[in-house]
Amino acid sequence: MAGTTTVEVPTSDGAADAYLARPDGDGPFPAVLFFMDAFGLRPRLAEMAERIAARGYLVLVPNLFHRAGRMPQFDLADLADPQRRGELFGRIVPLISALTPELVARDTGAYLDFLAARGDVAPGPVAIVGYCMGGTNALRAIEAHPDRIAALASFHAGRVVTDEPDSPHRGVGTVTGELYFAHADRDESMTADHIATLEGALDAVGVSYRSEVYTGAPHGFTMADTAMYDEQAAERHWTALFDLLERTFRGTARRSDDGPHASA
Repeated sequence: MAGTTTVEVPTSDGAADAYLARPDGDGPFPAVLFFMDAFGLRPRLAEMAERIAARGYLVLVPNLFHRAGRMPQFDLADLADPQRRGELFGRIVPLISALTPELVARDTGAYLDFLAARGDVAPGPVAIVGYCMGGTNALRAIEAHPDRIAALASFHAGRVVTDEPDSPHRGVGTVTGELYFAHADRDESMTADHIATLEGALDAVGVSYRSEVYTGAPHGFTMADTAMYDEQAAERHWTALFDLLERTFRGTARRSDDGPHASA
């Protein structure tokens, strides 16, 4: 049975606290780097990491806001109160804005080094999954480290397409792995026009990808500890994620609670 511990990951700006979820056994296991949403490390993300680990993957979930302090930093109960909700986002938005492409690339290198140094991690590239702002930064991560990240799954990411010169969609030409994007329906941070622009950029450089709109699903649909949770969309996301991981790591020996997974 998969379990979660808290670990410290050395970075160029101090240690990042992180969840580490791993299957039982010695491994080595293929590794999955999990980029959090804006609400940070909390029981829901540990639960999600354990569900991935139960399939035979070692999962690292770093605190992307580690420069501002250890998690938890936020109380999700504040989301239910309009005034406190505004105050909560007033604290979160500057932290998101502080994650520049350069910092994301540098931190990702540290997370990858941490995984590569572990004896229970299989050699070779990892996969990355990201949610909300984590999906956006996961795209930046695979763009910065295309030789070390073999696949990306991004769920209800926002601001993947902006007018800025460093907009994430402008860097996809470096990517060599497979990408999967699940977009929330009617998401102001990732509109139909934004999706079309992203897909056009991917088509222009020949990246292997799938881009899907989850009809009726709100932004944040995977997060069961918020009012945005959509069970049907969340289960669809698990199917898509595990399909991608199977394709990425096909032939890599691993085990889970269900026993060995045969390569196809």
